[in-house]
Amino acid sequence: MTNTIDAKILAKMFLAGAQNLESKKEWINDLNVFPVPDGDTGTNMTLTIMSAAKDVAAMQEIDMFTLCKAISSGSLRGARGNSGVILSQLFRGFTKSIREKESLSVPVFADAFEKAVETAYKAVMKPKEGTILTVAKGISTRARALADEGCEDLTVFFEETIRRGDEVLEQTPEMLPVLKQAGVVDSGGQGLMQVLKGANDAFLGKEIDFSVPSQASSPKAAPKQTQPKAEADIKYGYCTEFIILLSRNFNIKTEMDFKEYLESIGDSIVVVTDDNVVKVHVHTNDPGLAIQKALKYGALSNMKIDNMRLEHEETLKKEEQGAQDGAEKEDKAPVMPHKEVGFIAVSVGKGINEIFTGLGVDHIIEGGQTMNPSTEDMLNAIEKVNADTIFILPNNKNIILAANQAKMMVENKNIIVIPTKTVPQGITAIINYVPDLSVAENEEIMKNEMGNVKTGQVTYAVRDTVIEDKEIKQGDYMGIGDQGILSVGAAVPEVAFRMVTEMMTDDLELISIYYGDEISLEAAQELKNQVEEAFPSCDIELQYGGQPIYYYIISAE
Repeated sequence: MTNTIDAKILAKMFLAGAQNLESKKEWINDLNVFPVPDGDTGTNMTLTIMSAAKDVAAMQEIDMFTLCKAISSGSLRGARGNSGVILSQLFRGFTKSIREKESLSVPVFADAFEKAVETAYKAVMKPKEGTILTVAKGISTRARALADEGCEDLTVFFEETIRRGDEVLEQTPEMLPVLKQAGVVDSGGQGLMQVLKGANDAFLGKEIDFSVPSQASSPKAAPKQTQPKAEADIKYGYCTEFIILLSRNFNIKTEMDFKEYLESIGDSIVVVTDDNVVKVHVHTNDPGLAIQKALKYGALSNMKIDNMRLEHEETLKKEEQGAQDGAEKEDKAPVMPHKEVGFIAVSVGKGINEIFTGLGVDHIIEGGQTMNPSTEDMLNAIEKVNADTIFILPNNKNIILAANQAKMMVENKNIIVIPTKTVPQGITAIINYVPDLSVAENEEIMKNEMGNVKTGQVTYAVRDTVIEDKEIKQGDYMGIGDQGILSVGAAVPEVAFRMVTEMMTDDLELISIYYGDEISLEAAQELKNQVEEAFPSCDIELQYGGQPIYYYIISAE
């Protein structure tokens, strides 16, 4: 009979649990069902626990306090998705309860399980039963009962708590209709059980088999043909995660106010505070609003924004391709849920597309540099965005007309064209959109704010010419501003820097540099450093744009 374990054994158990989860992540991914395509997945939970496992594996000398710190902080840093964040909070509560202990017994484990559940439930804005939380609570309740009954044998204790966890897991389809419809158990709960089972195997000294279970031995894996197809239940389309590195006081009242604000713009809210770090998870249609609010409390890191509608669409496309080879792409696309206000932006370049998407743009029209979208392209985009009012950001002066023509042809939606002539103008316009204001007020604000942005773009000349008394040879590089040519030369860095110099005035405070697909990060960083030295009073931002043709797009405002 084993009555206690020490830190070294607990470390082995944790690593085994992490490895067991990692080995079964794809199987757990198959349990993930709509409407949360990014949430309770094996991948997200694995990334969460492996972040802590790396820290634990690297420890030279293991004691309970440092082990607990590694598990808690490591899992929080790596937390992704709803289940990942909740898993990190289970670890946080558990380790907080045991970090001062030299050894762990049944009563200590029972207390720790209760603290784990309490911490996780507290972190979630509106806890939903039938999830990983419910499974964890069932385990905790059984652990407490065993401790109160006088159980001392950890072997019996772990066996009984795991058995209870499996029982609760099997009940999750009765708690959540979406699980019952798909014929699966909760994926987050299953992930938690795999962690515990791997840990128990290590405790027992077993030769651990980390192979993925087959469909025959794992009947609860999601049958693809039964996965719900409708997307109407996705009210908030962007899974938004980041860490706030606090630079000001973040007390309980501040935390509650921040949670209430997030609730006003989204759901699936998890806010976790740990020392000087806050982990945030929210589903919203306006990630930029959450980001702007968070910036009031400190700098941001580990930012991640996923378009859940697009993820679900891609899943559906794969399923349809397997079931009906040769089906049209448009036929497979799900219907976007209705919303009051939507956004369309013309963009090109992976990085810039992601920026617009992250700021809440519902549909990207590719083009604007190598090919201007047509009026028909605009109409097709308008049809896809299921909103009463749609703001269009052309981001190119040559596309404004097509956008306005489309506006005249649409009768069932209110179309507002914000006449942005450059990508930076479009970014500034949507950043300044305020959901609480009226459409007319937002239109005025967005138009006014875009006017405060100066833009320069670096590209190359395709022929010999003379413009504004500047002689330009084929192959030269040009820095083109809002009103004309700002610089010409034989080297991109030189042309880009001189262009910025020509753009600057004393009232400008922010310079944003978007580097294209032919520019390396190192080269872009060198340009940023040069601009910082020349304009020390300005904030300089460097972002990957990925745009073709234009080596740099640079804004000043």
